[in-house]
Amino acid sequence: MADVEIQNVSKSFGSICAVNDVSMTIADGDFVVLLGPTGAGKTTTLRLISGLEKPDHGDILIGGVEVTRSIPAARDVAMVFQQYSLYPHMTVRENLSFPLRSPLLKTPPDVIEDKVGKIAEILQISHKLDNRTTELSGGEMQRVSIGRALVRDPAIYLMDEPLSSLDAKLRADLRVELKRIQSQIGATLLYVTHDQIEAMTMANRIGVLEEGRLVQVGSPRAIYEDPISLYVGGRLGLPRINAVPADLFAGAPDGAAVMGLRPEHIEQNPDGKDARVLRLEHLGDQTQLHLEIAGHKIVTLTDIHSTFRTGDIVQIQPRHALYFDANGMRIR
Repeated sequence: MADVEIQNVSKSFGSICAVNDVSMTIADGDFVVLLGPTGAGKTTTLRLISGLEKPDHGDILIGGVEVTRSIPAARDVAMVFQQYSLYPHMTVRENLSFPLRSPLLKTPPDVIEDKVGKIAEILQISHKLDNRTTELSGGEMQRVSIGRALVRDPAIYLMDEPLSSLDAKLRADLRVELKRIQSQIGATLLYVTHDQIEAMTMANRIGVLEEGRLVQVGSPRAIYEDPISLYVGGRLGLPRINAVPADLFAGAPDGAAVMGLRPEHIEQNPDGKDARVLRLEHLGDQTQLHLEIAGHKIVTLTDIHSTFRTGDIVQIQPRHALYFDANGMRIR
């Protein structure tokens, strides 16, 4: 594995700036997730690192070596795409071994067999090695797709939303598996997603992208608890952060236009302001309480056995509120 450095990299497609002066370092052994909505520049960043796209400006270094103009094959990266990208006429064993049979790698047959066996065991698909990929479930096919990258020993693994096409249970299972595998083999991994749960549960560090700009990088906890802007605050957390006028409650600092309230930072207090119950959502491990206060809708959490009914009045007040200016930037 190796450090990867992106230095002031920009990329435009016509009049659209997909990546705008992005700089970041992915340390050896890091699991970094790039998080953002569609069009934020996540996939383009991966393609720039892999060499599938060339930057308009900036430099990319892998293991201290400048590779900005190098072809993909010379960059020592392995990429997993959103779709499975498997050969349907081949068995699982043949799909896993295919990257190692490249003339560039010249991997001996006994080494190929050993690596395929080890990766199949890690991915828990050893019993499927002689099956054709058309005989596999969606989750098994995605494991094989990930395995095609893992059999190599690249400087960095690049993963482009590899779990997004799976159902919820499979996504949850493979999130755990992928993090376990990354820890087990000590891989350097850059993973892009729009799914905040994937980012929160897998990443050592998260980079939040907004319209091609890298606006904040930090641990999942730091991004959640200390967002630099309302945009960043809204990328993490379910239910989403509540954004209400700063003067809805007393205590706003000078220049504040918006108060950001995480659901867990709204407490019921007899001395608080009146809010009307709109509805309850019982989700098993938590109950979400939807309220309206002074014409603004907010969501908070309440006791799982709550008996509130629509139209009830409850008194609430904030604690640990976050404040933002008119441009959405954090006021500390």
